[in-house]
Amino acid sequence: MRAHLPDFELVVAADLPSALSLLGNGESWRPMAGGTDLMVLFNAGRLPYRKLVSIAKIAELNGITVSPDSITIAAGTTYSVIQRNPILKAEFPLLCQAANWTGSPANQNRGTIGGNIANASPAADTPPALLVYDAELELISAKGSRRIPYHQFHTGYKAMQMRPDELLMKIHLPRSHHSLKQYARKVGTRKAQAISKVCFNGTAQMDGSVITSIRIGIGSVAPIPLRCHQVETALTGQTLTPTLISHAREVVAQEIKPIDDIRSTSQYRSLVTQNLLSEFLRQLL
Repeated sequence: MRAHLPDFELVVAADLPSALSLLGNGESWRPMAGGTDLMVLFNAGRLPYRKLVSIAKIAELNGITVSPDSITIAAGTTYSVIQRNPILKAEFPLLCQAANWTGSPANQNRGTIGGNIANASPAADTPPALLVYDAELELISAKGSRRIPYHQFHTGYKAMQMRPDELLMKIHLPRSHHSLKQYARKVGTRKAQAISKVCFNGTAQMDGSVITSIRIGIGSVAPIPLRCHQVETALTGQTLTPTLISHAREVVAQEIKPIDDIRSTSQYRSLVTQNLLSEFLRQLL
């Protein structure tokens, strides 16, 4: 069943205050950036929102800003812009790789990193990279702005710490990853334009064979993009050995919560996750 266009109302916000005013007036307006996810629901007749405000032309929601300590990505920045940025390519290669994994070039030219986050799909490609880079989100409303660590943002399937009157405005990334070993793998039905069965990202700092710090982010294995704190705790400060890798596999199998769905099975996702963790840890040496 296709959607009936006259049932919907779309307003193009001229500036940020106009968009925030609409979102805060209690009339259930919903923001739309690139629209790559919303249009799929619209074409299928399953878009639940009837009042949409386009934020694509708002200057404050586009672009990348660099400082000595951090890099800030405005939420309306497209995947294509992210892939071309030289500092992101040099210091945050996992995020650039995730942007390249997301859909086709047409999707990448239109889709935004903020939309990928706020759509809150546990199978999204950029969240695992943002988790291992300790990203911080900046939310804004007519009442003011606030910041929240990204690993606290998702609270359940399609649930997040963002009020109806708020917009995701910026993603802040600390510039402290140049000396880390970095790893990313996406397992899907095809090499391109496929929703992930498992999306694994990891970063680690080594002192010889000792893991001094490690971060692991995984998609498609839980109701939310998952930062694997239990695995990180089990590995931090430990000497990397085959026995430790076997133990880490057991811990990650308990920490993830994969499901059976049309793309894969929980058993397959669990085994793939364990294998990717093993591959990541072996490459650290």
